[in-house]
Amino acid sequence: MQPPEFWHRPAGLFSALLTPFGALYAFGTAWRLSRGTPSKIDVPVVCVGNINAGGTGKTPTVIALVQRLQSMGKTPHVVSRGYGGTLKVATRVNERHHKAEDVGDEPMLLAAFAPTWIGADRFEGAKLAVAEGADVIILDDGFQNPKLHKDVSLVVVDAARGFGNGKVLPAGPLREPVEKGLKRADMLLSIGPAKAQRHFAETWGVPPCPHLKGRLQPLQTGMDWQGARVLAFAGIGHPQKFFATVKELGADVVKSEALEDHQPLSTALMTRLESEAAVLGAQLVTTEKDATRLPDDFRAKVLTVPVRLDIEDWSALDAALTKLF
Repeated sequence: MQPPEFWHRPAGLFSALLTPFGALYAFGTAWRLSRGTPSKIDVPVVCVGNINAGGTGKTPTVIALVQRLQSMGKTPHVVSRGYGGTLKVATRVNERHHKAEDVGDEPMLLAAFAPTWIGADRFEGAKLAVAEGADVIILDDGFQNPKLHKDVSLVVVDAARGFGNGKVLPAGPLREPVEKGLKRADMLLSIGPAKAQRHFAETWGVPPCPHLKGRLQPLQTGMDWQGARVLAFAGIGHPQKFFATVKELGADVVKSEALEDHQPLSTALMTRLESEAAVLGAQLVTTEKDATRLPDDFRAKVLTVPVRLDIEDWSALDAALTKLF
């Protein structure tokens, strides 16, 4: 489901009423993190996570880190829980064998860039990755996971939305209080254009850790979007960001369909969207992540708009990565 709007407005009545439940949620997170000592493996672990629930740009960040490490001559493997997938045992994602409903849509996308492992036990997945040749692990969405030791933790936040109303679930969008989360982080990465970055800085001030800034840029594929009539659909954390990107490319978005995050793209749903697009004389367009969930019969009918993360200044992150080896 899409997050409630009051999460991203100044704290009001609803958030005040739910704040005691948020305190319980925050206590639960802190309790989990305090249990035992995280287990170490034989290679460095770089965690890409967030404090917010929902989409902040973790997947493009993981892709950027994979490519950065590969350019340094390293062999990164990605370890993920595989949210939305049915497989729970530690498994290497096979793009030809698995489907998004087996391993999750994000791991299906990440597997195109680096060996990717899913499973409820991230430590077990990391051990298998090392046995298969990984010399560094990128832990996807594991910032609140207490089992695996992290050498570098990078917290990702959407610059426009920031940390919402600053409240913990269900009173707001946070998994834990901002100050506690950032105290454990090695770096903060805010993603968004310059205007959003300024708003984030004005709202949240200077974080207690190095602050990186980045922006998602559409990948140049040779497609001329100028004036193209499209029906855009997306089942991601913040679909409006994708619709805005398509418009910025010059496309005429005659209709946009915001789906639930990770929503299954059933044949019935896609048939409806295909019919609506035909009536409007429009081309179906979606995100790379959504494309992994498309029924086979629709893969050739839907265009994707891939985006990549452009980090403004890599120096702090490069220095942290270099120290790992």
